[in-house]
Amino acid sequence: MNTADLGLPVSVPSTALFTDQYEFTMLQAALKAGTADRRSVFEVFTRRLPEGRRYGVVAGTGRVLDAVENFRFDGDLLGFLRDRGIVDEATLQWLADYRFSGDIHGYPEGEVYFPGSPVMRVEGSFAECVLLETVILSVLNHDCAIAAAASRMAAAAGDRRLIEMGARRTHELAAVAAARAAYVGGFHSTSDLAAGFRYGIPTVGTSAHAFTLLHDTERDAFRAQVDSLGRGTTLLVDTYDVTAAVAAAVEIAGTGLGAVRIDSGDLLMVAHRVRRQLDELGARDTKIVVTSDLDEYAIASLAAAPVDAYGVGTQLVTGSGHPTCSMVYKLVARAASADPGAPLVPVAKKSAGGKLSVGGRKWAARRRDEHGVAEAEVLGTGPVPEPLVGRQLLAELVKGGEVVARESLDTARERHVAARGALPVSAAQLSRGEPVIPTEYLG
Repeated sequence: MNTADLGLPVSVPSTALFTDQYEFTMLQAALKAGTADRRSVFEVFTRRLPEGRRYGVVAGTGRVLDAVENFRFDGDLLGFLRDRGIVDEATLQWLADYRFSGDIHGYPEGEVYFPGSPVMRVEGSFAECVLLETVILSVLNHDCAIAAAASRMAAAAGDRRLIEMGARRTHELAAVAAARAAYVGGFHSTSDLAAGFRYGIPTVGTSAHAFTLLHDTERDAFRAQVDSLGRGTTLLVDTYDVTAAVAAAVEIAGTGLGAVRIDSGDLLMVAHRVRRQLDELGARDTKIVVTSDLDEYAIASLAAAPVDAYGVGTQLVTGSGHPTCSMVYKLVARAASADPGAPLVPVAKKSAGGKLSVGGRKWAARRRDEHGVAEAEVLGTGPVPEPLVGRQLLAELVKGGEVVARESLDTARERHVAARGALPVSAAQLSRGEPVIPTEYLG
């Protein structure tokens, strides 16, 4: 299945070169050594959460599935590899027929994760799995970081709406992915039309200070906007004097004015003053939207303010200080030969400096207490204990090279709300601390 089968308006280009060269050098050497066909298991995980984070959020799963489906080598790509001398002819012939034919399991999109959680497990021959390392990590490290920031902001915002508006603060393609991840993490809409076009995310937008400055007076600008967009529009009221602007906005649009936006100043104080003024003018249903370099801490500080929605840009699309999750893609088991029936042998890197990993093909489950609250992330390589059988987290995403788990962004978004809601209450705290539940390993 490709994006066209889902009715999506944008197809995904080949992702075959969204990778590091060493994937190809390993491939060539393994093909020559006769080890390329050994059955292998790779796992994606992080050894630790970013400092101060209490949980991680899985996002980008759907984009990974697109990337795997579109990992193909056409003549131009093969020509590039040949001209640069990156691989030999035997490897080029192997790449010409590349199609991932293995299996992928993973935490469903929107689920939460913790240190060591096997967020994604890729199984197949060494050759076909090793090529996917960089593109999978590129997607998950970016999208999970954005979704985690979005989730913290959503927890701080409560039932108030959140608007993603960071497109101008990041790479143009990263902006689309960021809007998608933010939606999974709890945002309600985006200002980025490419994200709306590609993923169906609700889009919003009205005007900037430039529109006000274009006109001879602020009143002229408000009148032009209301005449064009109707009384339900949002008027930006802090270009000059906020009090005068609010009075003009209500006079021109009437008490049915949709909203006013505040983009500068002491947002807590200004929001209270604007709310009081709107109410006195009879515009009791007019909403207040605040923007201006917000993050989860600023949003939390405005909890007592009469604010109805937050617009967040820079801090969101940069992961609010943590633009990556430091996920890795490690070989944890491989067969002793290319024989399809050869048993898997656990393997793991052994080194100093905190880069140890745990070998073996793992299952993952989340243990809950009698109230249904999560109390531990349990990982193991042996039999799954009976009480945890129904709590397993890994879902089948790709079987025999075919995607089997397409789902809507709304499904992932709803899953995240449920997953976050099942964590201890302290998960929503913005103060620094350890992961909200521990990770336990069973043999």
